[in-house]
Amino acid sequence: MAFPPIVTATIQSAVLAATSNLLAQGLTAYQNELPLVIDWVPVFQFVIFALINVPPNFLWQEFLETSFPAYHVAPTSAAVASAAANDEKALEEEEQEGKLVEPKLNIANTAIKIFLDQTVGAAVNTFLFSLFIHSIQAAMSRPLGSSLSSPDQSAKYLFSRGAIDYSKVDWTAVVARSRAEFYPILVAGWKVWPIVSLINFAFIKSIEGRNLVGGLAGVGWGIYMSLLAAR
Repeated sequence: MAFPPIVTATIQSAVLAATSNLLAQGLTAYQNELPLVIDWVPVFQFVIFALINVPPNFLWQEFLETSFPAYHVAPTSAAVASAAANDEKALEEEEQEGKLVEPKLNIANTAIKIFLDQTVGAAVNTFLFSLFIHSIQAAMSRPLGSSLSSPDQSAKYLFSRGAIDYSKVDWTAVVARSRAEFYPILVAGWKVWPIVSLINFAFIKSIEGRNLVGGLAGVGWGIYMSLLAAR
């Protein structure tokens, strides 16, 4: 039984989110010349964010594509030439062979989608990520001095009673920190995501394919965000 596209995209993104966080932990250990001890808590946090964040973003991409289709149907160059020559026989042959019309990129619609995705979409995603990650980090704060010695230790904490306690969250501090890092993250994203959006909107026709491309690009971005969140 095949999953709906939105479910498939969410699962893919959750796996890629976990991968990016694990890679970030490995990179940090390498840079600090320390043995890698996997901490499953931030992995869990990034996976939860992906599960929450991907479905509305999938619907956002569907809205953009429905409102501003990337492609429109236009006559092929061969059909135009046949029509100009009043060659009805050639036109009939091209129609039978499916060469009468072809999809062509709508440059104006593509530009509009990239603009909306990198302004409205990017702003909302950036702020919501900061709010989520800082609040769940506060809600899952571990006792001081509880350094990790093995992956089992973080897994044990993750499944312990009261591991997530949002009553510990100082929402004023969370909002203040999210506002402070909003523009730096947004600007950093503009160095990556407009290119990804251009590739997606210009060359990838399915929403599922666009989510996969975005997810793969998001591995690198996820490493950056994991390192930022671990500060």
